[in-house]
Amino acid sequence: MGIRCNWRVFLLTAFLIFMPFPAATAQTTAQIREGQHDFDFEIGTWKTHLKRLTHPLTGSTAWVEYEGTTTVQPVWNGRANMVELEVDGPAGHIEALSLRLYNPESRQWTLNFASSGGGTLSQPTVGEFRNGVGEFYDQEDYKGRAILVRYAWTDISPQSAHMEQSFSPDGGKTWEVNWICDLSR
Repeated sequence: MGIRCNWRVFLLTAFLIFMPFPAATAQTTAQIREGQHDFDFEIGTWKTHLKRLTHPLTGSTAWVEYEGTTTVQPVWNGRANMVELEVDGPAGHIEALSLRLYNPESRQWTLNFASSGGGTLSQPTVGEFRNGVGEFYDQEDYKGRAILVRYAWTDISPQSAHMEQSFSPDGGKTWEVNWICDLSR
């Protein structure tokens, strides 16, 4: 009788351990966030105001400003998009392209940049949106130094959005903003 009781306890315990609980499964599914449409807010044409720090990571506080347009087109039903930036200012003309690709497995985006003068795509920054803020990171070489780069999208609405690029020469302990882009409809 004692052996039968132990087997029953064993079988009941095994059943409880391996049985999927509907409440837990539903909660886990709800917590998994699909980010494929995170950049949908930006689809279309925007007035663009750009500020660029002239000499990042030197202590400089000199900024130059530009005005122009940003046009964003969806690709692959929203799983990618292409950004074209064209601005002019006292320091000259900037043409840039960004190809953003969504990875459904990691639920993250890669942001790939190119300028009309460079002819190649940069190393991608990788990240995602959480609570209405998009943060994307990479490590790059800047004037012979390894630095961290961060892009942060904030203050997003149907009529405006704000993006900043920052550099960190100390592994993310401090950040210096060097590129500010404000979009408006």
